[in-house]
Amino acid sequence: MRSKFTALLAMLAAAPQAHAQQDAIDTAAHGIESQVIEWRRDLHRHPELSNRETRTARVVAEHLRALGMKVQTGVAHTGVVGLLEGGRPGSVVALRADMDALPVTEEADVPFRSTARGQYNGQEVGVMHACGHDAHVAILMGVAQVLAGMREQLPGSVKFIFQPAEEGPPAGEQGGAIHMIEQGVLADPRPDAIFGLHVIAGIPAGQITWRSGPLMASADWVTITVKGRQTHGAWPWMGVDPVVTASQIVLGLQNIVSRQIDVSKEPAVVTIATVHGGTRKNIIPDNVELTGTIRSFDEGMREDIHARIEHVAKSIAQANGATAEVKIEKAVAVTSNDAALTERMLPTLGRIAGKDKLRVQPRVMVAEDFSYFQQKVPGLFFFLGITPPDQDMSKAAPNHSPRFYIDEAALVQGVRALSAVTVEFLQGGR
Repeated sequence: MRSKFTALLAMLAAAPQAHAQQDAIDTAAHGIESQVIEWRRDLHRHPELSNRETRTARVVAEHLRALGMKVQTGVAHTGVVGLLEGGRPGSVVALRADMDALPVTEEADVPFRSTARGQYNGQEVGVMHACGHDAHVAILMGVAQVLAGMREQLPGSVKFIFQPAEEGPPAGEQGGAIHMIEQGVLADPRPDAIFGLHVIAGIPAGQITWRSGPLMASADWVTITVKGRQTHGAWPWMGVDPVVTASQIVLGLQNIVSRQIDVSKEPAVVTIATVHGGTRKNIIPDNVELTGTIRSFDEGMREDIHARIEHVAKSIAQANGATAEVKIEKAVAVTSNDAALTERMLPTLGRIAGKDKLRVQPRVMVAEDFSYFQQKVPGLFFFLGITPPDQDMSKAAPNHSPRFYIDEAALVQGVRALSAVTVEFLQGGR
């Protein structure tokens, strides 16, 4: 009984200090808002593709060093990790921002639009921050400045992880969250929790959305090679037609989600996105290649879908006298928020978002390799709206569009949110 009473007294004593720190965060974040916007515009003008984020890494590292942090560079190619040690012992929080841009030619009408060009898998392409990673980096640089300014009051440490290649490394290279973990980013010191955010089009600027448990889907790649026997297009009976067989496989695969799995448990998607085969209109080819993606929210369902794809493809091919080789590559795991951590942080996110601006987020089929950090450390990943509130949300250019646009008024909200959850976690301990 005495221990509970002592704990209650300690909590009540800490409350005024916690409120003071949260007020200090808000003041500091608003004080650097213009700087965060300037950082974001600079990064937007100079986008870099996955594993090529050398300028971005240099800008980040110089900023963290100027704040007095211990800084590691070259982690998983171009990653940067900064460690802010608080004035008192305590827990460790990790914060992550991704740095890479996309092979997209920008069409957005902004004065700081990208005109950058780069090489992507052997092709010259336009390069654009079409997913908002420039905003993520600028926000986390702002968080670093806010928390460094209250270093002596922090009971614990904060690890700032600036990650390359979230969009996936170039062919033949390692990269992304898995590579950073392999190189020890979650060690020495090991975080007790990790937080991240993603800016999202189609949500009003400044609104925060969250979901406990599975939030973003796993992403897997599938390649099916259908092998027939080449013949003249006028004599199909003298060969085995892989085009017709591949067409039947595409249709057969659609039955997996619509008829064979329990989508009342979790949704799933099987998409065949490319079909390649043949060289001439009057020749039935030897081979046709299908490629696509698989999305799911449950590991058991994920494995079941993989097995069904192989069974359907091979069975249909066999029925036509052809063969099918199926290759499935697991790309990204399910992004799943820790239930206890999410519940604990909701009051803080609600205060930051403001009245009626903290919403439950429906599950989304896109994937995010923040999921690999969450497999090692309890994590919370949430969305920050960046579409002007007076715009029709249904018409906002989505992430990955060449017309993707960010209402920069939302950036300070991101700084406040990540700073606030960090301090809240450190104040409360593990």
